[in-house]
Amino acid sequence: MTEKEIKKTSTQSPSVIPLKAKFRVTVIFFIVLAFYLFSSFKTESSITEFIDGIGNMGELFQKFFPPNLSLFQAIWPALAETIQMAIIATTAAGILCIPLSLLAANNVTTNKILYNLVRFLLNILRTIPDLVLAVIFVALFGIGALPGIIALVIFSLGLLAKLISETIEAIDMNPLEAMQASGANTIQTIYYAVVPQVLPQFTSFVLYVFEINIRASVVLGLVGAGGIGQILDQQIKFYEYPNAMGIIIIIFALVVIIEYISTKVREAIV
Repeated sequence: MTEKEIKKTSTQSPSVIPLKAKFRVTVIFFIVLAFYLFSSFKTESSITEFIDGIGNMGELFQKFFPPNLSLFQAIWPALAETIQMAIIATTAAGILCIPLSLLAANNVTTNKILYNLVRFLLNILRTIPDLVLAVIFVALFGIGALPGIIALVIFSLGLLAKLISETIEAIDMNPLEAMQASGANTIQTIYYAVVPQVLPQFTSFVLYVFEINIRASVVLGLVGAGGIGQILDQQIKFYEYPNAMGIIIIIFALVVIIEYISTKVREAIV
């Protein structure tokens, strides 16, 4: 082989991505782009409209500043109610999800009918948004914290049971088989073979859902389901934008503090 041929061979390195894969990626890209353009046309929304609205956003943000942070003492009862709603809902969901998680795990529940029934129930619970649940329960029980707590319990239950059931399905089955071979009953098998493997993840998921419930309880207050969200909604409706921005900043600080504490607890456990 001549020096010229060697140089030509060295410069023509084979492509990392095969031609067929490149063609497939290109086709998928244009399909996604076509769906985007079609959706933008049907919804009459586009990036240009977003860019045109940036000027209005600037004018609106000017009304929010300077924020009024002196109302912390006045809104503290509602803020405490928001935290209490999240604590109650997370605790109730954490207890109720234990049997549902076991029934929704195919390596623990051998009855396929019961397994599929519980899975179907959990899918229904996760399908209904928490805001819709809050609207329904506000109509049933009236304005207050109770509708928000019930909505958060149902929302958290579907999420927790799904996450924990998948964790149970991924555990090592050897301890379970050893317990069953030694004559242990179902409760003993779950307590000694399943719980030790799942407990760290269970605690982590519960803390994670608690963080979500703190944020969700604020939003639920906008429909009358108690908490600081009701006061925030009132201030916006009354065009008290500095007060609204002060409440938003206080909520943000609360969420950051709770998330930091929750993260440290999860790191210590897991």
